[in-house]
Amino acid sequence: MRLAVGGDHAGFALQEPIVRALQEWGHEVRRFGPRTPEPVDFPDVAREICGAVLRDEVDRGIMVCGTGVGASIAANKVPGIRAAVCHDLYSAHQCVEHDDVNVLCLGAQIVGELMAIELVRTYLDARFSTKEEFRRRVAKLTEMDRQRSEGQ
Repeated sequence: MRLAVGGDHAGFALQEPIVRALQEWGHEVRRFGPRTPEPVDFPDVAREICGAVLRDEVDRGIMVCGTGVGASIAANKVPGIRAAVCHDLYSAHQCVEHDDVNVLCLGAQIVGELMAIELVRTYLDARFSTKEEFRRRVAKLTEMDRQRSEGQ
């Protein structure tokens, strides 16, 4: 899988072990955001990661900030992106299976390295359901994105 990984200064320390694991698993990784603790604004990094997802340069994105919340808010402002904060394994697969989430957001101040790696593995192993009810709901989300971008 081709993946975009990044975040802000609060998440930079957790990004390296995630990238290492992804590469060990055979994924292609594009890095975004800082590689130091110097402050950076997570909306700027979210815009870059989401752009890569929407341009099909990557299959999915992973953002790491302090709590994952800011990254999720920023990513969800981009039409076509469905981002979720996941700090438990159930949510990490369910968000893809039911909601076709394309950006996973993690909080470096919430989960440790081992849990983050398991969350990422679970997220990447999940596939969007073929059930009509989930497809219908995601289609409605897509329509909401369209209306928002048209200012309706």
